[in-house]
Amino acid sequence: MATPQTIPAESPALARLLDAIGELGLNRHVVELETHGFTTIEGAISAPLVERAKRAILNRVARKTGRELNEHTASSEDIEGMTYIPYLLYEDEVFEEILTAPKPLALITYLLGESCLLSSMGCHFRGPGGRPLPLHSDNGNGIPAPFPAFSQVANVNYALTPYSREAGALAMVPGSHKLARQPRPEELGLGAGGNPNAVSMDIAPGDAVVWHGNTWHGSFVRDLPGVRMNLAVYFNRQYIRTQERHGDAVPQEVRERHANNARFLNLLGAKQPYGWREEGPDYGKFAFMPHGLYD
Repeated sequence: MATPQTIPAESPALARLLDAIGELGLNRHVVELETHGFTTIEGAISAPLVERAKRAILNRVARKTGRELNEHTASSEDIEGMTYIPYLLYEDEVFEEILTAPKPLALITYLLGESCLLSSMGCHFRGPGGRPLPLHSDNGNGIPAPFPAFSQVANVNYALTPYSREAGALAMVPGSHKLARQPRPEELGLGAGGNPNAVSMDIAPGDAVVWHGNTWHGSFVRDLPGVRMNLAVYFNRQYIRTQERHGDAVPQEVRERHANNARFLNLLGAKQPYGWREEGPDYGKFAFMPHGLYD
């Protein structure tokens, strides 16, 4: 499979990545990432994982609001529009399992390299009504335009409930990653009179949309009773500050559960050399600094 960047054929990281993409049957998805800026993986996580994740999120919402919501019948009086539920990784072990789901993680590695970090894991919990989430690029964390062609951040959006336009689905703008900028004010809108190039991601629970950090996306208003739940797993390259705090904040029991899973721990900053205090830098970690786009 050809790659869009000029990378030495002997690159071990690239060789590992190409092997994984082939073994997982992801070649078509790589082409879609290059051409559309996003791709959909059907059945990225199992139905039991979806149900466990939903229960954990509903429990968090109940603790936050003081009331239990019915995912099928909730009204705008119960919860209107979108509420972001952050920092879910340590909420329940199910989120640890989802973090390293093989197919999405392989595509994230294609976009960001083996040294990438988990930036945040949360849920865009959307009830009926409210307003759409305007179109935007995830490069909103201070990356100036024109954006580089390679991805510096990337996202996996798992559907935990059915997605449709009426149900408040994720919206994507195909090819927008090549514009290398944020949308202009007249390009932000969704719905009537909104951006005509935005498409609704009509997908099923367990499916995942993976996208390049430059790609424009948002979400439609929910017009149906009940709630739309997702799991947004956001990653960045090693040199960008993560949205959430991990690193030395990772609970000890999580470290112990994944003591033999180097990729999991590396996603949480185990090899990150920066962020030292009075003890100074750990120079040994600098040996693991990335040398290219894929390591």
